Amino acid sequence: MSAAGQFVITLSCPDRAGIVAAVSNHLAANQCNIVEAQQFGDAETGRFFMRLVFESAQHGLEPLRTSFDDFAPSLKMQWTLRDRSRRRRVMLLVSKFDHCLADTLYRWRIGELAMDIVGVVANHPIETYRHLDFDGIPFHYLPVERDGKVQQEAELWSLIGQSGAELVVLARYMQVLSSELAGRLAGRCINIHHSFLPGFKGARPYHQAHRRGVKLIGATAHFVTGDLDEGPIIEQDIERVTHADTPDDLIRIGRDIERRVLARTLRLYLDDRVLLNGSKTVVFHS
Repeated sequence: MSAAGQFVITLSCPDRAGIVAAVSNHLAANQCNIVEAQQFGDAETGRFFMRLVFESAQHGLEPLRTSFDDFAPSLKMQWTLRDRSRRRRVMLLVSKFDHCLADTLYRWRIGELAMDIVGVVANHPIETYRHLDFDGIPFHYLPVERDGKVQQEAELWSLIGQSGAELVVLARYMQVLSSELAGRLAGRCINIHHSFLPGFKGARPYHQAHRRGVKLIGATAHFVTGDLDEGPIIEQDIERVTHADTPDDLIRIGRDIERRVLARTLRLYLDDRVLLNGSKTVVFHS
């Protein structure tokens, strides 16, 4: 279905009877036609989550936003509203391992990922990625020098602001963000992790896994928080391995899992299907 002329609203509020009716009636009163609806009531937290796609022939984004500004307080509602035709601005961060970057660029170029890439930031020089096509994409080399982490993150934060990036993707960016920067990017910074979390932390995770004789390996995409690899999980996948697989086999299989998990995560996020629920997420799959 074309996104032209469509809007998507995501919301969460304290759960109670009549929320769906109230939101639907509000849209109907504004001559809006609902074309897709998903909702979830979390009995544990007592919160209600909803994603609605609707068409409006009478109103543009700003009048609709104003109407929800007036309506939302009655439900103590947290909400976002977006014109589905507007592409989000995304910045990609990468280190030496570039398989996730290469895959993301390919899916973006063929139109699978509806986003505007506003920059690639790397802590390695552009020659490291000489086989990749950065045509039209700003490339920024921000090395991390000894005792220079604070300055490097200040430059990174400045680039994020100047580019208008709405989402930052750590596409195997092997630098740990400070708690301060992670806090600034809360809810709009995604990391692809090289194991099925919780997993083997530290260096050479696949070698650790091999020594322990694992039978499943995987990848996890999650929001970045100040607690390393502890952020709300968005998407995961696994593959079965055997005693015959070498560490190199595990690395090869792991690269494939990481690529597809990150791609699925980006598609979900870009289509407003991921809602934060405390330390967890609500993900409305299509």
